[in-house]
Amino acid sequence: MRKFALLLLLGTMLGAGSAVAQKVAVKTNIPYWATTTPNLGFEFGLGARTTLDISGGYNFWTLNREANRKIKHFVVMPEVRWWLCERFNGHFFGLHAGYTEYNISNVRIPFRPASSKDHRYQGWGAGVGISYGYSWIIGRRWNLEATVGVGYVYTDYDKYDCVTCGTFRGTNTKHYFGPTKIGISFVYIIK
Repeated sequence: MRKFALLLLLGTMLGAGSAVAQKVAVKTNIPYWATTTPNLGFEFGLGARTTLDISGGYNFWTLNREANRKIKHFVVMPEVRWWLCERFNGHFFGLHAGYTEYNISNVRIPFRPASSKDHRYQGWGAGVGISYGYSWIIGRRWNLEATVGVGYVYTDYDKYDCVTCGTFRGTNTKHYFGPTKIGISFVYIIK
């Protein structure tokens, strides 16, 4: 009996047997797939109301070779989340960072002038932001999550004419403040 009580106390201290048993989840962002970008994320429980989300995407193909239309890029975005009730359920606030490298051509870039479609941009960017989200339990191991974030991004890029091997137009840097994250994700709780 004494060993059982000791094991129960130790398990409680380590989080075993608590109401918050979910520790790892895998997810994918549905709107991100609309940009033809495969993406995947993992979220790890840190505490009773905190998690670490690490998401990323990699787009590796040219959409139209004749028009040199492409949105080739990769992005990694870690985020620490604070859940208001329990992790993987309900409202959360997050602090995220991100890094990307890209080669975008003949595509209208959101939050940039319409003329961005007339050039190719090749460079990198990094940023930070805050986010808010909500996660609905839709099954024993399935959740649906919505999130939106705003923040700052610094980017350094080379600009070219849009045609393949187009004329170099210069190197630029930009400071951007605005939306940095949006997602509607299917989440599968592994354990």
